[in-house]
Amino acid sequence: MEIRKFNKDEINIFSGSASLELSKKIVEYLGVELSENKIQKFADGEIFTKSLESIRGSKAFVIQSTSGDVNENIMELLIFIDALKRSSAKEIIAVIPYFGYARQDRTADPRDPITSKLIANLLSAAGATRIVTMELHRKQVQGFFDIPLDHVEALPILADYFEKKGFSQDENTVVVAPDIGSVKRARELAKWLEIPLAIIEKRKNENGEHDIENIIGDVRGKKVIIIDDMINTAKTIEMAADALMENGATEIYCCATHAIFSDSAVERLKKSPIKEIIVTDTIELSEDKKFDKLTILSTNEIFGEVLRRIVTGKEVSNLFKK
Repeated sequence: MEIRKFNKDEINIFSGSASLELSKKIVEYLGVELSENKIQKFADGEIFTKSLESIRGSKAFVIQSTSGDVNENIMELLIFIDALKRSSAKEIIAVIPYFGYARQDRTADPRDPITSKLIANLLSAAGATRIVTMELHRKQVQGFFDIPLDHVEALPILADYFEKKGFSQDENTVVVAPDIGSVKRARELAKWLEIPLAIIEKRKNENGEHDIENIIGDVRGKKVIIIDDMINTAKTIEMAADALMENGATEIYCCATHAIFSDSAVERLKKSPIKEIIVTDTIELSEDKKFDKLTILSTNEIFGEVLRRIVTGKEVSNLFKK
């Protein structure tokens, strides 16, 4: 594909502090340079950030995952969006590879907040005119935004990886949803690879924890691919892998879009029977969270193509179809 070159009269692409490496790869794909900005943190924790270039009348993109120190990264993003608005940017597109607080999307109990709606309101109030994000925990969070949102999917990246490993149309490979909430995502990968689907059925015990009740589908003698949108503490993945091995699976692979890796996730994954864990670079991992079984796939081309299509006014949704 021939990539049209852009100039800074048309677009400016900035990186927040949480997504610098991915931002560099995206602008390399587009054949442009990152615009310069200043990010400063004062001794009391306050954040100061501004563009070091004129952006009057420009489409301004700011790339910032709200992961790791989620609250600090959200504040940095909001402050920078406000600075761009006050600098007369024509449009301000917030590219949020991992959208923090997406799991707080409903009231499960009385008096619960709906924090994902609050963050959506804050982004609009700060001055964002469009949002680009990848794999929201629940797609209905898109409805919380009063501005356009492009929901980017990692499925083509993950499916392409397994196709190259020879798992496509392999009757000895099964895609596994680790819980009911992951069924749609697992079904899409199974359809893409043209292989069967299995589902792990869980129930909540008297202690409020989940136990595996049943595996729907045949995994005995099969290679399995567990798929989820994120790996947080890795308890769900660890439990699923152990159950699959007990039910006769021969090899276990796990893939997820967002590698949050909280708590003891890395140690759990290292000790698990999983042969390989495949994630994307929506969240930048420190060196202590990288290990031998981990494969990181870059999202730079798919984000770069989404940005290119936003600028040129072309359709985005067909990027995620086979």
